[in-house]
Amino acid sequence: MTIQQALELAAERLVADEHLRDTARRDAELLLMHAASLKRTDLIAYPQRELAPLQSAALETAIARRLRHEPVQYITGAQEFYGLPLKVSAAVLIPRPETEHLVEAVLERLPKDRPVTIIDIGTGSGAIAIALAVHLPLASITALDLSSAALAVAEANARTHQVADRIRFLRSDLLDCLTTQERCSCFDAVVSNPPYVPTGDHESLHPQVREHEPATALYAGEDGLNIYRRLIPQAESALKPGGLLAMEFGYGQREALASLLGSWQDLSFVDDLQGIPRVAVARRR
Repeated sequence: MTIQQALELAAERLVADEHLRDTARRDAELLLMHAASLKRTDLIAYPQRELAPLQSAALETAIARRLRHEPVQYITGAQEFYGLPLKVSAAVLIPRPETEHLVEAVLERLPKDRPVTIIDIGTGSGAIAIALAVHLPLASITALDLSSAALAVAEANARTHQVADRIRFLRSDLLDCLTTQERCSCFDAVVSNPPYVPTGDHESLHPQVREHEPATALYAGEDGLNIYRRLIPQAESALKPGGLLAMEFGYGQREALASLLGSWQDLSFVDDLQGIPRVAVARRR
């Protein structure tokens, strides 16, 4: 079977699934490149090249996994975030483009020419912490997550991007693992992309999300705000006066977040590319 034939057949099979048809061609290309160790230029320049039997078998396995609605990122083990290639697994939430707005908001508000201390709550793959470390060369970052498996993925990514010496990875439920001293006016910034999906939204999620991504990184009570109710007061205590808090949140949660942040100063919201409020930014008084 040639590269072109394999690509067309894979896309045809994915299109037949109503949940996969919108991204069928793109997914087929990504899975073919992964399974056969090809570059995108190979698909264009050598469409009549024959696939080896092992390559065809690997592609068949990958397509079968995708037809079970497993995310492409888990099949390939990779996802790009803020221009950085990251390792991902089923232990972590897949980094999304919307979260890049959170990183941008923090980078716009923190100095690059002096040391800063940052804490990333719910680090997952380490995407936020690593992006900040790469772009803030004097920053020291503490990255927390409740999942040991997620922390292992994050540490591997930090080593890949040569920032592991400036990121401390700790297993923790929010800030619980920090010392009493660290919880009191110690950090310049607290950042987080916490779980914010209401539990009632479970059935409306895409199957690849609800069936494969970690539930503990998705759901946060009936209104999706349970983590914020705990995180915000803990962050207020841990931040230095004037310290920065930046959090991603979900659709329709802006007003609730504004209320929870009522005692903070310089509160602002950042929209995503669709004009939907996505990031809340505020400073401790």
